[in-house]
Amino acid sequence: MINIIYNMETADPDDALTLCMLSHHPKVNLVGVTVTPGSTSQVNIIHDILYLLDKRDVPIGVRSPGHPKNCVSEFHYKWLSKRLSIREYYEPFSLGEDIIAQVVKQYKNVKIVSGAGLSCVARYLTKHNGELDEVVIQGGFAGDNVVPEEYRLEKFKGKITCPTFNLNADVGPAKLIASTQQIKTKVFVSKNVCHGVIYDNEMHERIKPFRHDNRGLELMVDGMEFYLNQKKHGKAFHDPLAACVAINRKVCKYAEVEVYREKGEWGSRNTERNDSSSDTFISIAVDRPAFEAVLVGKEI
Repeated sequence: MINIIYNMETADPDDALTLCMLSHHPKVNLVGVTVTPGSTSQVNIIHDILYLLDKRDVPIGVRSPGHPKNCVSEFHYKWLSKRLSIREYYEPFSLGEDIIAQVVKQYKNVKIVSGAGLSCVARYLTKHNGELDEVVIQGGFAGDNVVPEEYRLEKFKGKITCPTFNLNADVGPAKLIASTQQIKTKVFVSKNVCHGVIYDNEMHERIKPFRHDNRGLELMVDGMEFYLNQKKHGKAFHDPLAACVAINRKVCKYAEVEVYREKGEWGSRNTERNDSSSDTFISIAVDRPAFEAVLVGKEI
């Protein structure tokens, strides 16, 4: 089993769907959740999803306790409204970096999968002087200087850098994580690949036969069924792709790179580090059948 902490937000539906998938994946032990920014509404929604999944004991940490904005998309309320009553929680929330420290102390070989800004992870490194074996980050960009022509998405051809949401959400922490040697392996599941992975009605038909294999997959498929009834064109499945990479690296092809930020955009440069203790990889292509197999808990 792979011990995973999931770092998430709730502005986009695929974070919650990733939480569902990770919760009962046969290869995963979900040992913690950190949320950005960490409003009461966000924590309530995550509590309720974990309640539905019978994962009440998974600890939740936040970046900013008492954050004044709601930060939860309408999708979450509409999707979950018929499945439970949204409840209020009044217990104090733990800081995300403290939850990471607690979990890393308790378990060995913890991976962090991040679908949000990276403050909680960066604060764990600085406040606790922590170390991590692997962090898989949904974000970053590999341009024409890194991606072979046959793997380039049409929309990104000619680009070397590009804005990416999660890294720009917390620029300082993202720069720290990109450069630190406190993380042995960093894998960026990047925009140039994620934008080619769409969960549409065709994919839904391929995934549906597995929906009853476990409770998490059932709730994820239920969520996408609800989403597709509203938006027929489908949903970019960024965070589930990153989670599947954490479960099995064979889901994507990679280049070893240095990640950098320039004029508000992110890029990467090919490199081969002499220091094998701190490696950074970025996705350049996805194996779609492998991704879908790992998503539903099958071997590849």
